[in-house]
Amino acid sequence: MANLQHSDVRNRLLRALPSEDFAALVPAMRPEAIPLRRVLISANTRIATVYFVEAGIVSVTSDAPSGRVEVGLLGREALVGAAPILLDDDRSPYTHFVQADGRTLAIDVPDLRAETERRPALRRLLHRYVQTQLVQAAQTAFANARGGTPTRLARWLLMCHDRSESDEITVTQEFMSLMLGVERLGVTMALRALVKDGLVAKRRGSVQIIDRERLLDLAGDGYGLAETEYARLIEGSDYPEAR
Repeated sequence: MANLQHSDVRNRLLRALPSEDFAALVPAMRPEAIPLRRVLISANTRIATVYFVEAGIVSVTSDAPSGRVEVGLLGREALVGAAPILLDDDRSPYTHFVQADGRTLAIDVPDLRAETERRPALRRLLHRYVQTQLVQAAQTAFANARGGTPTRLARWLLMCHDRSESDEITVTQEFMSLMLGVERLGVTMALRALVKDGLVAKRRGSVQIIDRERLLDLAGDGYGLAETEYARLIEGSDYPEAR
């Protein structure tokens, strides 16, 4: 990876790093494709490698005997596996798997830890990133407690849209019901309402975003705070990055 340039990366954390800190990470990073459904981090298993996402979407799920529910959604703003490693743990109780295929820059945990110990700016940025994950998790709890299925679905589609390469999101209704922790019939009815109102279009195995502004109105307070906090903490901006 010696020829990797700072200006070439798409990961927002890497882009926010000072040039000298980015250059220090380059020899340790390697490109890896992440195919659909690949498990990047298994629950309750020692984390050997973490991943700066360049493209694609990673779901963080709680897998219990009663079922699987999504508790986090990650894309090119993310370092998958960051929180346990930066907080001096070696594992997560959650599964991290690929929801939409893409690519990453992978780095082994000993290399990341060595550089964060040597480089205060890198350590500070990644600790701020952990805070943004906590905010996203809190907003998910807020949205689940205060919003009905259409509101929660609108928020989830917006979060996927933020991390997608196009307006079309590859997803099935069964998968959406699992991720939201809602019966499939509830997701079907909510999605039909969004289609009827012209907010999205449904195709076999995918959903196309038609009217993002109205989706934002429907999602309400459940969407936006985590995105604004990321822009403030990581990029020094009062506004989230435009798609």
